[in-house]
Amino acid sequence: MKMTLKGMLAALLLSVSLGFSSGVLAQEMAPINVNTADAELLTELPGIGPSRAEAIIEERETNGAFENADDLTRVSGIGNATVDRMRDQVTFE
Repeated sequence: MKMTLKGMLAALLLSVSLGFSSGVLAQEMAPINVNTADAELLTELPGIGPSRAEAIIEERETNGAFENADDLTRVSGIGNATVDRMRDQVTFE
């Protein structure tokens, strides 16, 4: 009986873990609109901290919307390597 109870608890724990992780993955996969996101949301992008997030906002307010990922190199401190890491996580609509 102990083995069955342990097995049931293990299955329950696995189910709960998978449920939480699939929700997290769904959130991580949703692209961030760089032209409308606030600084807090922009910091979820790889290589973007609070100061770069503010710089992105300042750049789009000063010089207009970003049309594609490569346009992010207009922001000081964002180079091609950073853009490549976030390319699949951003949108510009």
